[in-house]
Amino acid sequence: MAAFETDFRKAVVYQVYVKSFCDSDGDGLGDLPGITSKLDYLKHLGIDYLWLTPFYPSPQRDNGYDVSDYCAVDPAYGTMADFEELVAQARDRGIGIMLDMVLCHTSAKHEWFRRALMGEKRFQDYYILRDGRGSSGPGDPGEPPTNWQCAFGGSAWEWVPRLGKWYLHLHDRSQPDLNWENPEVRDALVDVVRFWKDKGVSGFRFDVVNLISKPAVFEDDTTGQGRRLFADGPHVHEFLKELVDRAGIDGMMTVGEMAATNLKNCVRYTNPAEHELGQVFTFHHLKVDYKDGQKWALQDPDIAKLREVFRLWQEGMQAGGGCNALFWCNHDQPRAITRFGGREGVGQTGGSWEKVGKMLALCTHLMQGVPYIFQGEEIGTTNAGFTSIDQFRDVETLNNYNILLGQGKTPAEALHIVNERSRDNGRTPMQWTGEKNAGFSTGTPWIGLPGNYDRVNVEAEMDKPGSLWSFYRELIRLRKEHAVISQGSVRFVDAGSAAPKVIAYERAYEGVRLLVLCSFDGAPCRATCEDTVFRWERGQVLIGNYDTPQVNAAGESVDLRPYEAVALIERA
Repeated sequence: MAAFETDFRKAVVYQVYVKSFCDSDGDGLGDLPGITSKLDYLKHLGIDYLWLTPFYPSPQRDNGYDVSDYCAVDPAYGTMADFEELVAQARDRGIGIMLDMVLCHTSAKHEWFRRALMGEKRFQDYYILRDGRGSSGPGDPGEPPTNWQCAFGGSAWEWVPRLGKWYLHLHDRSQPDLNWENPEVRDALVDVVRFWKDKGVSGFRFDVVNLISKPAVFEDDTTGQGRRLFADGPHVHEFLKELVDRAGIDGMMTVGEMAATNLKNCVRYTNPAEHELGQVFTFHHLKVDYKDGQKWALQDPDIAKLREVFRLWQEGMQAGGGCNALFWCNHDQPRAITRFGGREGVGQTGGSWEKVGKMLALCTHLMQGVPYIFQGEEIGTTNAGFTSIDQFRDVETLNNYNILLGQGKTPAEALHIVNERSRDNGRTPMQWTGEKNAGFSTGTPWIGLPGNYDRVNVEAEMDKPGSLWSFYRELIRLRKEHAVISQGSVRFVDAGSAAPKVIAYERAYEGVRLLVLCSFDGAPCRATCEDTVFRWERGQVLIGNYDTPQVNAAGESVDLRPYEAVALIERA
């Protein structure tokens, strides 16, 4: 049995969207045996942990993040024996399995909620039920208790006539929020985590976990704060400490998804002295192309803002002893390679597609924290480019398409916007080959594929010199080999006025220094980095996405070509 990486600073995590990774039985859905069949591929890539999105029983209103049974496997994905085999086979290859814990809310089909609807007071206390405002009595809903909006559009409250109450759902109406103030709820959720730990699970990702503690007083949002109004609630740190301690997962690989959070709280979530979480996912860097802060309004990425977000979170977490999860893509995001300019020459070495893909990877993998790769990112999977709204499956996308139409957008305009923003872009099937259905399934996939899968696929890229896949493998190797990457300090530097779209930072550890330059510019530019302490005359190229970086050591500058990224290393 191979040991898996326990120094998390050297580790790299690979995320699998179970429904879309590999279908072993031809029903069009990915499954657990399909993942097991690809473990040798993942080991060859070099990853250490494999994060699986939910495969628990679910009505699939929110693609499995609406859980109806926390301690079982949905038959669509296999059996518990299949899961146990996956854990064992992964461990034999030195890969630890991480599970997605959706503990902020359940499905409305969960037994707890069904029993609440049947009138059992015990289970009604598992959820957040309130009287309506202005209600004249039983049977009159009045108005929702607050004006809060759910993440997928519309009110965060749903009226239940048989109870004469409203229930809170910060996500879809089929996902009622759990009442973490109830100790019995916390007991039950500790048991859930223990159950999977006892199955051999090596780590956990906690979905929207900073929303578990609600405000002491429920008040209207009068300032447009949105989820910030109920994020990082008054007891969230207390609840996390209790969960981690009682479930016995302190020191394991853990990461929390944080909605509308702030730096101060994330330092607390991840500082080892707090005994809460290992890392956090934050999303500020993925909102730099939101016009006026609105997800469904498009603009070009603001690279100055992106640089400042990275600087704040890298240097701020370092100062407080916290830890960032490093990522561009996941199951809730459109594909970064499309988002940041990789639209030309798709599947061809040398075009913006390849350069942007490598630049994005280098940018985050050499930062301080733990890198995450989302399935297909290592081969440059692009946005889907669907031609009809009927091709989308995501509830958030469909809701907002109709909202956009209601705002006066034409169907073509609304389709363009959702093609750029939809979560379904991250949920298309993994592209293994250029054959039918990209080798994902012998049946009809549950969702369609990007039309370029004949060029963008594992078979076309794995182990090919100069490929995006090979670049990712090299970045993983470098993190394990160079302590300056896994353990070094981080400091952002100014790339100079001639390089306004360049993000530059340096890492340092025990006399070794790394200077990283990443151009998000589709045009050439010159980076000078006058405030760096890097000694240019002693620098050597560690890795870059062009064959011959144009470094002028005497002039202490680099002439960067479109979307060029390079890391220079200076050894003592």
